Amino acid sequence: MSTATATATAAGAGTSQPSAESIIRTAKDRLVPVYGRAEVAFVRGEGAVLWDANGRRVLDFFSSILCTNLGHAHPAVTEAVARQAATLVHVSNLHYSAPQARLAELLTSLSFGERVFLCNSGAEANEAALKAARRYGHAHGGRFEVLTTLGSFHGRTFATIAATGQEKVRRGFEPSLPGFRYVPFGDAAAMEAAIGPKTVAILVEPVQGEGGVNVPPAGYLAELRSICDRHDLLLMFDEVQTGCGRTGTLWAYEQMGVVPDVMTLAKSLGNGVPVGAMVCNARAASGLDLGAHGSTFGGNCLTNAAAVATLEVLSDGKTLPRAREAAARLRAGLEALREKHPEQIEQVRGLGLLLGVVLKDPERAKAVNAAALEHGLLINLTAERVLRIAPPLVVTDAQIDEGLTILGRVFAS
Repeated sequence: MSTATATATAAGAGTSQPSAESIIRTAKDRLVPVYGRAEVAFVRGEGAVLWDANGRRVLDFFSSILCTNLGHAHPAVTEAVARQAATLVHVSNLHYSAPQARLAELLTSLSFGERVFLCNSGAEANEAALKAARRYGHAHGGRFEVLTTLGSFHGRTFATIAATGQEKVRRGFEPSLPGFRYVPFGDAAAMEAAIGPKTVAILVEPVQGEGGVNVPPAGYLAELRSICDRHDLLLMFDEVQTGCGRTGTLWAYEQMGVVPDVMTLAKSLGNGVPVGAMVCNARAASGLDLGAHGSTFGGNCLTNAAAVATLEVLSDGKTLPRAREAAARLRAGLEALREKHPEQIEQVRGLGLLLGVVLKDPERAKAVNAAALEHGLLINLTAERVLRIAPPLVVTDAQIDEGLTILGRVFAS
């Protein structure tokens, strides 16, 4: 292809939108088929609304697996990304950059943290936490074992699937990386009983997301804190899903009266832009000295600028109170649906705008999930029979009512 032809082709690429059928067909032909995808191709979003390639409007009550807490195309994040892209996209970690320094400053000033490792995803944040734990353990008696919980989900790398307490995630990738054992979620006594001479840390989600929106019993996380203090263990919270305002406070641990040693973040940290962070106290960071860990794109200028903008909006004193109001309205509506359809709905559970509607029949749950999308509402099915409902924090009252009306129509059918 000549230079002139290539230029003309590139110039015309954005003038016409491929059809949904074309997008889906190409993706099916070319991508590794590891995802179970619905037959829809989205091309635009604004707030809590998506539009597909055919121009159809869909309410997004899933926030792209809880990655867009501020909704789609939030103006502050959009402006920050555009400004940074026109200034400096990337410099290596052998040098310093302003967005990276500012993000680290925000993460520590807005949390318990004293040190931050910046990366690209939740799995990488958890990898950093696990490496910090092993470094700490090697310096304190040669310990290396991490206790996690059944039903947990910590990522898709070899270390994080080994940490994940779901056999289906590990299946076919055996042998698993050694050094992990799984304990029932919510059982502090079982956790303490599982501690052995090589145990160095406990890794737990404040609320299990992929495991079915499981909220632990009151006092559970505080008991884990006490256990860790008694046994010189690191307490590590995976807040990849629960962080960035999702549960009603900036970090879930804030409303549970517990301060961990390590917190991992990603998903909505950049409001959909791929950025992750491992935030920790000085004790947990003590083993991560020069050359102990690294990431080529961790701390990238572009993604860090998005994260800075996201955190500044989340800490503006208005966004989180409004999110708590939205959560109360949505939960009340879901409870009303449960009362109206007790033969179908077993329970509504969750925290903030991370809610789960537990259905009695897994097949019915699949049907409801699919029918909701057909009616213009995007939700998610996890743990076989739990509808995970997590709209952006900026969802309006009118959109909440519209989503509840769609769900009511689906359950009635």
